[in-house]
Amino acid sequence: ASSGLTANDVQYCSPRFWALMMDPICSRDIAMFTILAAHIGLTIGTLSRHLKRRPDFKPLVDRLLRFDTVGIYLLTERGHGLDAFNIETTATKVPGGYILNTPREEAAKFMPASTPAFQIPKTALVMARLMVDGEDRGCRFFVVPICNEREMYQGVESVRLPPRSGTAPLDFSITRFNHVRLPSSALVAADTFNISSPPNPSEAWWDEIWRIQLGTLAVPAPWVSAIKSVAYIGGQYSMHRCILGKKNEPTPIITFRTQQWPIAHATAVGMVMDAWYPTVVKFALEQTADPRVRHALSVIVKATVCRHFQRCVPEVAERCGAQGTFEQNYMAMIENDGKGVIIAEGDVLTLCIRLFSEMLIGRYEVPLPDRNESLLARHAISLMEENIQLFTALKCDHRSEAFNALILPQAPIVIEAIGHALAYSAACHAGLPKPILDVYECAVIRQDSAWYTEQAGISRIEQRIREDVAVSSMLPRLASFLAELDIDKYVTAPIVSDAAWKDYLTALPVYTGNALPEMDQFQAML
Repeated sequence: ASSGLTANDVQYCSPRFWALMMDPICSRDIAMFTILAAHIGLTIGTLSRHLKRRPDFKPLVDRLLRFDTVGIYLLTERGHGLDAFNIETTATKVPGGYILNTPREEAAKFMPASTPAFQIPKTALVMARLMVDGEDRGCRFFVVPICNEREMYQGVESVRLPPRSGTAPLDFSITRFNHVRLPSSALVAADTFNISSPPNPSEAWWDEIWRIQLGTLAVPAPWVSAIKSVAYIGGQYSMHRCILGKKNEPTPIITFRTQQWPIAHATAVGMVMDAWYPTVVKFALEQTADPRVRHALSVIVKATVCRHFQRCVPEVAERCGAQGTFEQNYMAMIENDGKGVIIAEGDVLTLCIRLFSEMLIGRYEVPLPDRNESLLARHAISLMEENIQLFTALKCDHRSEAFNALILPQAPIVIEAIGHALAYSAACHAGLPKPILDVYECAVIRQDSAWYTEQAGISRIEQRIREDVAVSSMLPRLASFLAELDIDKYVTAPIVSDAAWKDYLTALPVYTGNALPEMDQFQAML
């Protein structure tokens, strides 16, 4: 409520909605963002488009907007993750409503937080198979009260899962239903009397989960800020952390190229992603008429941001030594939290496979920069052409064993390459400094060094020299580039300065005592 969001803001993904998703504070607590994304983006979002025809949903939506109730989104099941189209939870039509039931262990909903542990009411949108007179009428969402401030509602069971290693705490759960009675109004539909089978079950299912595509676009937002935070923490630490060099004089560890590259890399990626993300969101929502292309851009953004995150964060954390492993210095925890975003709102690899397959068979095209605009654009277009030629030569369909063995493994590589080209183009148009652009380009070249040797004629030695020139051009301005990340007010890691570390140290428990050791007497023997 404090954000001033309305149902319309959520339904139409207004600038206010995106300002909330992109707020750097979200990168400080991924458990909070996880709740926020499901509560606002999925639950309120799904209900919002029905409000005109279903005014009875308004009191619930108002409570959700005030955070009087937390909304959770129960789609996938323990036995049906990526194949959520085949869920088994049933909602059987009976006089006056429905009976919601989990038929077996594998059909339990996995893994949104559904316990009453944090003493706040929860209401779920539960995807279930609509059963009418023994006939499966397809998957629909139902509004289901889960718990009040103290306990679960009758027939609803929540099994709290152990914590995910090294992550922000959240009560992830397995949720199951034991013949829960629901009123007819629980069906999430404009017309609750229309319970006929959809003419195209697959299209109807995608229409039911329409907010997932927007979620795919939204969930990378905190990771852009996280990359910037890690670059800032690692950069500040590397500039003040010293070793004794020649003549016993303190030498900052940023002096060494092995330290310079991870910091330069993360800083460049952070600045490029920060320039690209808002522009691609705006393009996807305002300038893309085909919803398939909009979803394609969402997949490209998620894959590109998440894989950059996975490369940058461990690299910087390792160069911070033992300090990089402690929770208070942010990097270790955010790295573990990042593993969750890979699967949130669609598993990255699976999304890439589906998108790549559809692009290869020509169902639609994703707008790319001109191949002459940059090396990265040339790389992306070349990889697409290479795989189209291979697909044609194989004379197979996209479900064949040959396609599975030879083409599918290229999916994440090609989709990322497209993301790199789009991001670099956006960064150029945003006027980012040349050292940032050059370091980003070198980082991308590292991912497919062979192509740049074979197709662009840049030998491995030349690639190394380009990298040296790029990093060297960036170093004199490193401090100002770190400041330009504009993330310092969200950083609490004490290793960013010696003064901050000494202040932090005074708050830690100190163990002292007055015990005296008992020394054994030893006598020399010849």
